[in-house]
Amino acid sequence: MASDQYPEHSDEVEEFDLAQLDDEYEEAPVEEREFDDVPDGKYQVKVEKAELTHSQTSGNPMLKWTLKILGPKYAGRFLWRNNVITRDSLKWLKTDLHTCGVVLSKLSELQSRLGDLLDITLEVTKRTKGENESIYINRRIVIDESTREVEDSALAAF
Repeated sequence: MASDQYPEHSDEVEEFDLAQLDDEYEEAPVEEREFDDVPDGKYQVKVEKAELTHSQTSGNPMLKWTLKILGPKYAGRFLWRNNVITRDSLKWLKTDLHTCGVVLSKLSELQSRLGDLLDITLEVTKRTKGENESIYINRRIVIDESTREVEDSALAAF
């Protein structure tokens, strides 16, 4: 069903007349964007994304973590941790999952439990050796909202 507002999908590519901006485009400078690497150290992060994918180098299955730094310094920047899944690395993956509170009886449950990793707050350590950056999960940080409310009300008199 088509309407004037939402035309039916077409395989034709809509063409835009951008030629009028060709000269300006040619003269426009390219702005250099340099971001300093996040330095080695400990960071509080939130798990933004957890996905199963394949390692580009080995083709092995891999759990890819996207971690957003909470701050105060480098807030909003991202770190990435990759758990390449092999027989030799299972202990590291299992330790990371347990640290996050995700306990699996079988590894095959991981795909359906990835959502349990989202929005978890962690303390991680970033270490660089040569060209290689490693992210280590130290501990889970649990923020108890009921305790926070009590602490806030106790300080209200001050």
